[in-house]
Amino acid sequence: MRASRVIPLVAALVLTGAAVLADAPQRVVSVNLCTDQLGLMLASPGQLISVSKLAHDPESSSMADAAQSLPVNGSGAEEVFLLNPDLVLAGTFTADATVQMLRDLGIRVELFAPASSLADVPARIAQMGVALGRQSEARAMIDAFNAELAELSKAPPRRPRAALYYVNSYTMGDRTLAGDILRAGGFDNVASEAGMTYGGTLFLEQLVMLSPEVIVQGRDYPGQARAEDNLEHPALARLTNSRVAGTLTDRDWICGTPMVLNAVREMRDLRLSMEQD
Repeated sequence: MRASRVIPLVAALVLTGAAVLADAPQRVVSVNLCTDQLGLMLASPGQLISVSKLAHDPESSSMADAAQSLPVNGSGAEEVFLLNPDLVLAGTFTADATVQMLRDLGIRVELFAPASSLADVPARIAQMGVALGRQSEARAMIDAFNAELAELSKAPPRRPRAALYYVNSYTMGDRTLAGDILRAGGFDNVASEAGMTYGGTLFLEQLVMLSPEVIVQGRDYPGQARAEDNLEHPALARLTNSRVAGTLTDRDWICGTPMVLNAVREMRDLRLSMEQD
């Protein structure tokens, strides 16, 4: 190719790259736990300037350590406006009044729906990549996520029956992120046997009658509340054919980020340990 053609071509590529960088938001504020984490994973240095208060809570956020260097916000429109953002990352359950006020003030707000399955995770990563102008980084993250998930969720020779059991006797069915994590780890969910597709109450009597091989309990928070009594009921101790796995349903189960792979890995390892018993 002649030099007279090469020079304009290179100049065009440089200008195109500069335009992409110029279009990317420079001051990004997140007001949602899940967008906090995706933003921390994908934002370029200095691009994310504030995260929600929960981002610093190690009990809630898998990226709490990475978030410590960023100031937190209370997710209120007035406070966020004073940060002078050119993009706000929010969830679809963020208060409508907050979102509308920010938009009325001329601030772009990108809404992210909560993930209800592992298949939603690549879509959330891709959405964040576009919002931040970090599409190539998002594609690489999606490829790595899909490859690791495929390896972790290889079909087992046998699928043990398991129950997810939270405070207030709440459980999750197959059409939830937690239920999908359970499935990917190699378990069948007894909530399906009880006719539960999404979330709902699985009464202690039902749990006992279903007699799952493993009970994956939710976290027992500090303090004392009657809502937690189901987690320590004597009837659970008498389920001699059931293994209580403890509090595996923690921060890695909450958001549709690559951190869910930690939860899948825990469930797979639990299943493998049962095969060795």
